Amino acid sequence: MTISPYRTAPLIATIGFGAMARSLARSLRGSASGLRIAGCLLPPDSFSQIEPDMLRWKKVDELVAACPDLVVECATHAAVRDILPQVLEAGIDVIIISAGALGDENTTARLEEAAQRGGARARIAPGAIGGLDVLRAARIAGLDRVVYTGRKPPAAWKGSLAEHLVALNSLEGPTVIYEGSAAEAARDYPKNTNVSAAVSLAGVGFARTTVRLIADPGITENIHEIDAEGAFGRFTTRIANHALPDNPRTSWLAALSVEQEILRHFSNLEL
Repeated sequence: MTISPYRTAPLIATIGFGAMARSLARSLRGSASGLRIAGCLLPPDSFSQIEPDMLRWKKVDELVAACPDLVVECATHAAVRDILPQVLEAGIDVIIISAGALGDENTTARLEEAAQRGGARARIAPGAIGGLDVLRAARIAGLDRVVYTGRKPPAAWKGSLAEHLVALNSLEGPTVIYEGSAAEAARDYPKNTNVSAAVSLAGVGFARTTVRLIADPGITENIHEIDAEGAFGRFTTRIANHALPDNPRTSWLAALSVEQEILRHFSNLEL
């Protein structure tokens, strides 16, 4: 893949600068693409988190005024809901990481309307899962069933609703902490279900996608599985990901998928 040569490097900004954005910034800086994270939208009390040479914006109006070439959301469902519509309406393309926010139909509608008014485009990073291209293709002929199963070590579920349902520190075997629709999973586990949201968007939607979330003390990786069936036949995939060192809830492949979306955005040829 060849990146278009720029006399001046494109201005790429992130919303948020947590473990995902930090990993993305380090990886781009070490790559041969010439692309860099140039600035970040953050509350002023969080400016110390970002690198000294990065631009800093404390309000979305300031970010929009800087006219970035691309904005990468690395924050929360609230950022997707409350910030991205203004960015899209200003004609700025975005990449969405917190795909679970799109489980809310009102949020999705606002983003689509804002993108249409601004002539901008929003892309959803696939995250730590593969096979979404298969789901999108199979959906054309009709999908009867899509099941997503997410398995993570107990530590990856800390800070979530699972802490109130099971004793994460003393589990002796795999334990199902949630089973139901992707819509309810996105609501109850917003920091852990971006993969199931991406599967839902590629396949049969949030209401019809079945999600199983499992805390497993016998694993050290984040494991994502898809099982789908339809007119095309049957499709099964399983990916075992190493977690980001700074955040056990997030798979390293999720950060890499965002970097790949950035490379695709600035590429002359897409695969």
